[in-house]
Amino acid sequence: MPELTTILFYIFAFITVGFAIIVVSTKNVMYSAVSLFMSLFGIAALFLLLRADFLALTQVMVYIGGILVLLIFGIMLTTKITDAEIKTNNLSYIPAAFFTTGIFVILIFVLYTTKWNQKTPIQNEETISQIGKALLSSYVLPFEIASIVLLVALVGAIMFSRKK
Repeated sequence: MPELTTILFYIFAFITVGFAIIVVSTKNVMYSAVSLFMSLFGIAALFLLLRADFLALTQVMVYIGGILVLLIFGIMLTTKITDAEIKTNNLSYIPAAFFTTGIFVILIFVLYTTKWNQKTPIQNEETISQIGKALLSSYVLPFEIASIVLLVALVGAIMFSRKK
């Protein structure tokens, strides 16, 4: 009987890959955005399984909470785009299928022929508080420089976008 984490990994991997395929294959823009939401959620769940709680939280806050919500608002506020379908005339399914199959075969070959180093599992520690303490103690100067650079970029974007 496989462990619970192994079962959860396969469930979230299936969710992530399944919805990612829907993102690139659907013609409805709104369905694609909702599928992207589910795919990004699956990635955040995989980060949690890897005990990378900071990356999972960042995934949820930045990608799902910020970028995807902005994308959905843009789709909903654009006139008549929620029912629009993407029309492409130049689809090369056969070369894409061969290329994808070749990459898949190479990845499976590498997966089974590589001798993987096995290490003992680390303790389940919380990383968010450690990163916060490091940012406000050892790395406070680079953290403040990054905030100043972002502020200058924001002011520059405002200056370029305003009317003269």
